[in-house]
Amino acid sequence: QVQLVESGGGVVQTGGSLRLSCAASGLANGILTLGWFRQAPGNEREFVSAIKWDDGSTHYTDSVKGRFTISRDIASNTVYLQMSSLKPWDTATYYCAVQTSIDSYYDYWGQGTQVTVSS
Repeated sequence: QVQLVESGGGVVQTGGSLRLSCAASGLANGILTLGWFRQAPGNEREFVSAIKWDDGSTHYTDSVKGRFTISRDIASNTVYLQMSSLKPWDTATYYCAVQTSIDSYYDYWGQGTQVTVSS
């Protein structure tokens, strides 16, 4: 049974920092890419960042470049999202998701963790 368990969300003031974690388990076919997405109320889910598991290459949406850093711990199948210089518009539910095959998009999703940035 595949599980993605996020943690680390909370309430922070503008300019503050948070670190999200996502621990993946039960992935018999391994991990190709682990990504972070977010969804604010009334908005569509949007891509935030992703990391390729084999070589650690990263990708970010423009609005978080220079503020967010994605990293991974292969031994524990955990991906992190270090978020700094947070803005009120970063407020959203953040989800991690895993791509297990080059033929699929993101196959499995976590339950989400809430990030609220107060002004």
